[in-house]
Amino acid sequence: MSELLALGISHKTAPVALRERLAFSESQATEFVSQLTAAAEVREAVVISTCNRTEVYLVVGGAGGSLVKAESSVLGLLAGRAGIRPTELAEAIYSPRNCDAARQLYRVTAGLESMILGEAEIQGQVARAHAAAMHAGCTGPLSNRLFAAALTTGKRVRSETDIGASRVSVPSVAVDLATDVLGDLHDRHVVILGAGETSELTARALAEQGAGTVFVANRHADRALSLAQRFGGSVAGLDKLPDQLVRADIVVSSTASPHPIVGREELELVMAERRGRALLLIDIAVPRDVEGACGELDGVSLYDIDDLQAVVARNLSTRAEEIPRALEIVEEEIHRFARWLGQLDALPTIAALRAHGDAIVEQVLGENSARWDTASPRDLARVEAIARAVMSRLLHEPTIRLRGLGEDRGHASLELVRELFALRGDGAGGLSTERAGGPANELAQVHDLGQRRSAGRAGGRAGGGGSAPPSQD
Repeated sequence: MSELLALGISHKTAPVALRERLAFSESQATEFVSQLTAAAEVREAVVISTCNRTEVYLVVGGAGGSLVKAESSVLGLLAGRAGIRPTELAEAIYSPRNCDAARQLYRVTAGLESMILGEAEIQGQVARAHAAAMHAGCTGPLSNRLFAAALTTGKRVRSETDIGASRVSVPSVAVDLATDVLGDLHDRHVVILGAGETSELTARALAEQGAGTVFVANRHADRALSLAQRFGGSVAGLDKLPDQLVRADIVVSSTASPHPIVGREELELVMAERRGRALLLIDIAVPRDVEGACGELDGVSLYDIDDLQAVVARNLSTRAEEIPRALEIVEEEIHRFARWLGQLDALPTIAALRAHGDAIVEQVLGENSARWDTASPRDLARVEAIARAVMSRLLHEPTIRLRGLGEDRGHASLELVRELFALRGDGAGGLSTERAGGPANELAQVHDLGQRRSAGRAGGRAGGGGSAPPSQD
């Protein structure tokens, strides 16, 4: 049977120095989920990578050890990407399973796990991560249902609570920090590195403060020009960055570059030209755009995304009051998902139970076929109909009860049914069905038995004889 597994790190468990080593671009995330689903035990995979977290959601199937094997394998791959030992990464990583994994995703999508409580940007980031994995062919029924339900949860939390009230975002907090350090931002010269969504939010917050902005970007020059036109700024290429740094009062950086854009040696030359004028650098990119050593230079104040948390805390008192109701919504949606998951687990057992009943009917009819050589085809059809009716009525109530099992006792009840009726076909303690990678041997035998008997009956009718097919023993 399939199980759900999540592995991740966030601002709650790891500093930015580690998070940036596990950050994925969209193309890298697509390559990674393709690599994961190439493994036999991993069927579906989605990677979420933002400035505050990297999380991998997996659907794992197969024998009982597959979940442990998958967890160990993915941990090793992540550790290799970060260039550290798996045991070292394990200290910062969390790995919830099944409904706990779903709960983690629901909380993330609702903004309950964000540095900025209730932030709206994460909803779109989760949706894009799922869409990218689905486009790569790495999702399936379980992960698609999981992410759809998570997005529904996020929308409910934001529409039914005030957790998103009073605009608070990383860019707005960055501007608040600049105000705290420099005072009035009116007529301050601000350089924004990047032209993505975060840069747009930063530009909007700065425009409200009366600051002038210059967008520095190469990859998205057209978008940078559009932002400049909307917010009254101008545009420059990365080749003009040193000149812009000489003029700037504030630099806010949020590119998707995998390598630092501003290095210590280059900035040291810039600071010499500034002749003692202070420079405020706010780096909200992960991986970071500004080398940490830049903060050691005289006149330079450098803040990264982890440094914003103190400012964040001052803005969240109103939102924090909404946490209890938000958590209630998450739990309501988790129970709904758990019921669906329980039904999903029950379906192979119900199918195997009914196939087992069909097999018994076929076997009994076959064993007694030699005794009915004087019976007409109509009589044989009646006997078979009665046998199948008895089997169907006998299994009707168990089927209804299996479908209605709650998540609190569903797994144990399903295991008991499998044990009582010997519904095990993979030799590894699990029910082998199409959901677990292929039909069970027992089900295949039942299918063959039914087809052979049907073919025998058809042959008997075609020959005009009244005898039943020979025994299938």
